[in-house]
Amino acid sequence: MYFNVRVYGLLLTDTKEILISDEKALNVSFTKFPGGGLEYGEGLIDALKREFIEECQLEIEVVRHIYTTDFYEKSSFNDSQIISVYYQVRATSPILFDIKTSPFDFSNEKQLEKMEVFRFMPMDSLQETDLTFKTDKMAWHQFKKLVL
Repeated sequence: MYFNVRVYGLLLTDTKEILISDEKALNVSFTKFPGGGLEYGEGLIDALKREFIEECQLEIEVVRHIYTTDFYEKSSFNDSQIISVYYQVRATSPILFDIKTSPFDFSNEKQLEKMEVFRFMPMDSLQETDLTFKTDKMAWHQFKKLVL
């Protein structure tokens, strides 16, 4: 058993749309906020900036902390315990990545071990049930309380 520290960004546009990621890895499909795991020697914010550049080719800055896991969560992919930290982020470079409108629209993706596509949803349309993982649901709940 080991800890798996993850960091995620909630990117809210000026038009009140939130960025979410539809992914498929190891034959498991899930919807979450963009982000991922820390690499050894990295801080949370540096890891989040790296993840956004790797996944979205997007430079970001952190606006504020939203939520940190406060319950036990086992990874869906291995025997680790997940600790997730969520931040509200803002884009500091133009959004140039492909934006989908339908969930899990992998139609133009190469069939890789991991597939990932992004879409924006109106903030008032995204429900906790649209998100796969409990930590994302908790972060979304906290975020809505902060921005409404």
